Amino acid sequence: MQWVAAYVGAAVVFLSIEYVWLGKLAKSFYWSRLGELLRERPMASAAVIFYVTYIAGIVLFAVAPAVNTGTWQTSLLLGSLFGFFAYMTYDMTNLATLKNWPVSVAVVDVAWGTALTGVTALAGYFAAQSFQAPVG
Repeated sequence: MQWVAAYVGAAVVFLSIEYVWLGKLAKSFYWSRLGELLRERPMASAAVIFYVTYIAGIVLFAVAPAVNTGTWQTSLLLGSLFGFFAYMTYDMTNLATLKNWPVSVAVVDVAWGTALTGVTALAGYFAAQSFQAPVG
């Protein structure tokens, strides 16, 4: 049950923050720089596959080690690093292979992914801790 709680807690936080970011706060930022590359409506199946697997990665690579060590700082650090490496891979690949991928998008996106994933891992950690059996 602890890992289900970690996943659900992480998913709720990740999806809620991501919705506000992509749907409200940064929508014009991305549209003004990537408009010709963006679909009018995102492909739902690809989005679902990304979110389901990425959140599982956060739980596996950031939340689980933090639960094992018992420190929220571990979840924040490992989550931030996981986000940094994942978003850096995506944005640097796009920068290297696409003709008009803006550097500003890469910088903002990597910073966003680092922060979002760190906060999500922290939420997953606290959700998992709420289901941990008491010691003693």
